[in-house]
Amino acid sequence: MLSLHDKIVAITGASGGIGEATARLLARRGAAVVLAARRGERIEAIAQDIRQEGGRAATCVVDVTEAEDLQRLVSRTIDLCGRIDVLVNNAGIAPISPLAALDTEGWSAMIDVNLRGMLNGVAAALPVFREQGTGHLVSIASVAGMTVPPSMAVYAATKNAVRTIHEGLRTESTDGVIRTTAISPGYVRTDLADSMADPHIREQTRKNMDAMGIPPEAVARTVAFAIEQPDDVEIGEISVRPTVQA
Repeated sequence: MLSLHDKIVAITGASGGIGEATARLLARRGAAVVLAARRGERIEAIAQDIRQEGGRAATCVVDVTEAEDLQRLVSRTIDLCGRIDVLVNNAGIAPISPLAALDTEGWSAMIDVNLRGMLNGVAAALPVFREQGTGHLVSIASVAGMTVPPSMAVYAATKNAVRTIHEGLRTESTDGVIRTTAISPGYVRTDLADSMADPHIREQTRKNMDAMGIPPEAVARTVAFAIEQPDDVEIGEISVRPTVQA
């Protein structure tokens, strides 16, 4: 029977949304989780809830744009649990706008968090996975990386880059040591719209999320499905979206 029992999983962006839902679900299914995010009080409160429910959870304050923070997350996970089986790169922002708006600060922020943050996770985890002889990298991309909706060109580019890097890592890792999974959600009911500066786009995104968004737990179940597979099975890429989303 497939199981998450005794899996050691570190999760970035775990202070809410998909990251929080993933931490809670994996812990309920027997994994030990280390929650990482910038909001230390928030992740500690979530970890406390998990522990009160009988799960195993710890925290690490992390800014994914800082490579040292990801290295510290991996080191803390190993110090606490003896190893790290899975790193879930979930942290992401979406200050989207039309390219004509020339929001170069927003562009840079998305590149730094969505792409560079994911690469910082790769750089921190990959050597450890190699040393252990096993490891699983899971990253949350987006269906936007496949379709490029209006006003989302740069966001979509960062998410498509995540998918591309995952595929490159997969082709470089066919020795059975490292598994990779890129998960591309559609509309999910999270606070991602809060990072959108344009009030019209922010409000429209919230309406779309309310009208058709799936709960973050749906993506958490997808993460669980990918990492519970036996070592000789790799779920390379999954799209998970509302059935009514075009």
